[in-house]
Amino acid sequence: MEFDTKTPPYYTSDQSTFAYVSARDRWPVILTGAIDDVHRATLASKDAEHTKEGKAIIEGLAKLKYEIQHDRQLTPLPEDGQPDIADYNKELEQLGEAKWFNVPWLFSECYLYRRLSTFFTLSKHWKTHDVFARQKISTFKSSRPAVLELAAQYKELDTQLRQGGGKLGNKSAEETEEAEKLMFTEMCDICLWGNATDLSLLTSLTYEDIQKLQGSEARKSSQKNIISNDLPAAYEVLSKARKANPNGERRVDFILDNAGFELYVDLILAGYLLSANLATSIVMHPKNYPWFVSDVIPADFGGLLNALANAQSFYSSLSEDEEHQGKKQPQPLSEKEESNLSFLFQKLSEFHAEGKLSIRPNRFWTEGGSFWRLPGTAPELFKDLQGSELVIAKGDLNYRKLTGDAQWPTTTPFTEAIGPLGPGSGMRTLALRTCKADVVVGLPPGEDDRLRALEGGGGNEARKWAWSGKWAVVQFCDGKASA
Repeated sequence: MEFDTKTPPYYTSDQSTFAYVSARDRWPVILTGAIDDVHRATLASKDAEHTKEGKAIIEGLAKLKYEIQHDRQLTPLPEDGQPDIADYNKELEQLGEAKWFNVPWLFSECYLYRRLSTFFTLSKHWKTHDVFARQKISTFKSSRPAVLELAAQYKELDTQLRQGGGKLGNKSAEETEEAEKLMFTEMCDICLWGNATDLSLLTSLTYEDIQKLQGSEARKSSQKNIISNDLPAAYEVLSKARKANPNGERRVDFILDNAGFELYVDLILAGYLLSANLATSIVMHPKNYPWFVSDVIPADFGGLLNALANAQSFYSSLSEDEEHQGKKQPQPLSEKEESNLSFLFQKLSEFHAEGKLSIRPNRFWTEGGSFWRLPGTAPELFKDLQGSELVIAKGDLNYRKLTGDAQWPTTTPFTEAIGPLGPGSGMRTLALRTCKADVVVGLPPGEDDRLRALEGGGGNEARKWAWSGKWAVVQFCDGKASA
């Protein structure tokens, strides 16, 4: 807490915020889903000890849900052998008698998922169980049209880049530069709007709902909703680094957000950066535990790549849930569609085998505080990220952590709101975020008022326009630039 911004954080007691809605409405629903998942896994188990532990976990989850719904006091986390438990409990003690409906939103939400994880880490037979895995892979399966569209686009783009020696077509230097800038923008837009299927918010998505959120037409219609856009500055940094050091190491890092379709588009952006030589290596930073419903954990990479490697089986068969719902057998993939997905799988596998694409989890990403603490509490990770050309922070939670989830005026510069990661930090940060929480910075004067005045925008009572994921910000800070 000593490293945090002094600007007050959002509290679950503030009725004008999404924090209030989250604590009362969203969290009990999410825990109900977790209970159902463990119940189903327990019923399917043939092992008596596994079943016994499953029932105990269900009791623990039900107790946690009851505590939230009845505004009980947050209790110390049980020791599960990991060092972050002491930090959580120390912060909880400093907060005093914190109850669920009157506690800093960011800390309490992280505490919720960290406490949920202890039910599994303290077990013998359920340590690797992910209560959200079924939802994550199901949503990726429902993303079939957009997945196929992007696989085809990626194959065509990669072919052009290979034929042009890393450049797009036979153009003049000026034309090539402009084409590359446009392509970088398009790929980042895909990466940005892939966040629309955030399962922690959209827990009841239908197949049809998902179709509306994905694909090129949806992205085009959403471009006007990027209310702060620093992509040109981010591209300039990568382009200049390539010119200055064409054969040297140039790394780009992704602080990941959601699994499934969003991880898929993250990997496509990573593949593009490598093929276009805008980066020579990519490092992906997932969470260690199942987190915020749909956040990426290491196992999600295997699940997604396995789906690509066995695409015909994955997309042409019905899951157990789909059979139970009486859904029709999906159309088989065409030979070309299967080939495009196989091509993408092979490229990603090659990048990984060559050491150009790696996964690097760190416990810092599941701690209860903001990224303001990074230099002070995780100095080795901070030093590592300083060595990156660009650190891309994906999604809403990472944005909340970058800004301390604090009640900044919306006109506060992004470079100021990220505190010790700002100018002079030695770390370049690009936030790709569709807005799903109250904290928003870097807007011009009057923009918040304009958006509040729109239908459903919240008016004077709340910043509801920032809750839905309809609006987005793309914000950059060059912490390596000289003052």
